[in-house]
Amino acid sequence: MKPLLNILRKELKELITPGTFIPVIIIAIVFASLGGVIGGIADDIEGQPTIGVYDMDNSELSEVVVNSLQQSSILLDLGSSTELEDILEVVKNNGGTALIMIPEGFSNAINSSTQGQLDIYYIMNSAGLLDTIPTAMVSAVLTTASSDLSKYLLSGVVSGTDISIDILQNPIYSAGSVNTYFDGTIMENISPEAVSASLSSNSFIVPFIVMMIVIMAGSIVISSMGMEKENKTLETLLTMPVRRTDIVIGKLGAAAIVGLLMAVIYMVGMMVYMDSLMSGASVDLAQYGISIGIMDYLLLGVSLFLAILFALSLCMVLGIFAKDYKAAQGLTMPITFLAMIPFFITMFVDFNSLPMIGQILVFAIPFSHPMMAMNNLMLGNYSMVLAGIGYEAVFAIVMILIATMLFKKDILITGRTKKNKSQQQDEMQ
Repeated sequence: MKPLLNILRKELKELITPGTFIPVIIIAIVFASLGGVIGGIADDIEGQPTIGVYDMDNSELSEVVVNSLQQSSILLDLGSSTELEDILEVVKNNGGTALIMIPEGFSNAINSSTQGQLDIYYIMNSAGLLDTIPTAMVSAVLTTASSDLSKYLLSGVVSGTDISIDILQNPIYSAGSVNTYFDGTIMENISPEAVSASLSSNSFIVPFIVMMIVIMAGSIVISSMGMEKENKTLETLLTMPVRRTDIVIGKLGAAAIVGLLMAVIYMVGMMVYMDSLMSGASVDLAQYGISIGIMDYLLLGVSLFLAILFALSLCMVLGIFAKDYKAAQGLTMPITFLAMIPFFITMFVDFNSLPMIGQILVFAIPFSHPMMAMNNLMLGNYSMVLAGIGYEAVFAIVMILIATMLFKKDILITGRTKKNKSQQQDEMQ
């Protein structure tokens, strides 16, 4: 029985390590944070939306609609603007969700036994998957407005008209003119859901591929360092008449070439993927200026290459601290964290819609920038992409310098700091 307990104790000691449980804890924290974001949006949906209402009909029936909207939502003061773009900017700048316009002839259509149509312009501030959810609030208040108008008509207040029973029960055409105001552009007859669907691939596929490349490439480099130490090939290399600076430059040069090849393969695949995606999309965003060209692909490739170079350099530094191949496996944990955190955040929420502390956190992680680059390039936000490339370059250079410095230390062979006396006694026993 005692040998069995000893084996069980030994296996548990090897399995219950920070490298085993910390990734699970981090993933749980990330999902809990996302749950808080989604829960916050759900709470907002239950509240009153902030909208703008522009009544161009100025009739008895349109007044009923306006009063109903005022009861179920927060109405914005649109000022004296008469141009549609100016009114939309007022709504957007005041945190509004949509602009509802009651066109001329609204009451005449209903009195002629035709459903009245409202022109709805949804304000889409960002391209995250969760950023289209608030549109459900506007749909709810429109349903309430139609119900209130129906009650008003059925009460017999409006006389001298011959309105059919179907119009009396449902006076407003719920699937009327639905438009989207996004990135300063009015997209007519396009809903925010359709725009989000066209951009959703950039919110998931691109970050997912970046995350997988970073994790896989990082794991390969760290494992390679651990394997070299375990097989004593690194010690043999260090005994050769080669400067350690040349060794680290050679290793980083090989890592850079691998990163470049990965970036090229990735870019070719993405160009083919995006071309096929755009050709089969129900919404042609290119006509609204939302597209990418050859230069955009090059910038994305540079951002990805620098992220991979940083990842490989960081993994080389971490691999220096590994004693053997098994220890190297646990050191892949930081790379996994740094790749997974921005992946889950950028997949659901747009960078611009994050709070300030969230933006600082996402921007500080170098792997975030290629994940956000595609959407930024499509929207013409080159300053964010260029800032990310500069940030990644600085971090890559710093990690290369650190790797060069550590290659000249004894820790390159030992894989850890100087042993204390108790450790030396334990090994002697």
